[in-house]
Amino acid sequence: MAVFTPLNADQVSSFLERYDVGTLDKLAEVAGGTENSTFFVTTDQQRMVLTLFEQGGTDELPFFVDMLDFLAHHNLPVPGPIADRSGQALQTLADRPALLFPRLPGSSPEAPTPAQCTEIGRFMGRMHQISHTFDGQRGNQRDHHWVERQIPRVLPFLSTDEQALMTRYGHALCDRFSNAPALPQGAIHGDLFRDNSLFEGDHLGGVIDFYNGCVGDFIYDLAVLVNDWCHTEDGTLDEVRYSAMINAYVQERPVTDTERDYWHDMLKLTALRYWLSRLLVIHVDQPAFQLTPKPPRQFLDILNAHYATRLSDLP
Repeated sequence: MAVFTPLNADQVSSFLERYDVGTLDKLAEVAGGTENSTFFVTTDQQRMVLTLFEQGGTDELPFFVDMLDFLAHHNLPVPGPIADRSGQALQTLADRPALLFPRLPGSSPEAPTPAQCTEIGRFMGRMHQISHTFDGQRGNQRDHHWVERQIPRVLPFLSTDEQALMTRYGHALCDRFSNAPALPQGAIHGDLFRDNSLFEGDHLGGVIDFYNGCVGDFIYDLAVLVNDWCHTEDGTLDEVRYSAMINAYVQERPVTDTERDYWHDMLKLTALRYWLSRLLVIHVDQPAFQLTPKPPRQFLDILNAHYATRLSDLP
């Protein structure tokens, strides 16, 4: 299930009257959503995406609007929110906060090619290179502090061996980052999995779903990217994809010595973060809607792979 608040054509037609985007021609529900209701909206002038926000507080939505506006202004392929005639982007529809976006071209890759890894690595490098000037304020909600707080909540649901792994890995990594010097920060995506990208062949059409966006460590963002894009289903690393992505990234934004020192532990921390968050969805914090949870085991396999094999260092 991807749409939690259905809309009809009359509702959307009335909503579009606030904008200079044309009149409604077609409305379609979007499959695959996990938190919000999403629709494809086609008018006689353009194609757009309409999102209704279903869960959580809405006080942070202005941050996401500002962040997307900032990135779009710097010519990155992201969907800058469409403002109405009065200049307001954030709206209300069906008693839900709503945003209207341009629809970007392409579809999400299931098995990324090295060329696609180059493209997404270049995108993230460009984004980080310019985003240190972004003045928005929202801390990373899934950093090592969050990991440390959440570990006790899932331990009762794990096997004895998994409890030992979670405790040993978690405490070591949280201690490591609690004592770390400041790492370079700026606006980050925070969740750039393959399904948050759109490609036409090997050309990047756009990056979407910035609702984990924040001001955080750049190598946190890069580690999330690597763990999803460069690992196979059994947790092993595809060296060709990894090299393509990292080399493209550092051509846009060179990394620091401190980032190199913490890189391998950041790969482990972000793998642990997703193992933990998926366990929470299944056992502790079930979402308000009936959804098919993603398998936690995938990220335990990736985490174990990082401890078993050291990847090449950042250039």
